[in-house]
Amino acid sequence: MSAVYFTIVAIILYFAADWLLERVEIAAGRRLEHRSLIFFVILLALAVSSFSLIQYYTGGA
Repeated sequence: MSAVYFTIVAIILYFAADWLLERVEIAAGRRLEHRSLIFFVILLALAVSSFSLIQYYTGGA
């Protein structure tokens, strides 16, 4: 069952990271030069923290 949680959260995190990156670009007033790298860092930070929480609450199974 935790695989389902991971999949659903991964899809949500993808869109959340894209939304956050767009907000950062709007605040900066321009497209960022290393957009894909920044997207990756945002997605990685969100994934590590949320996947850790999923493992904690599902008992690591």
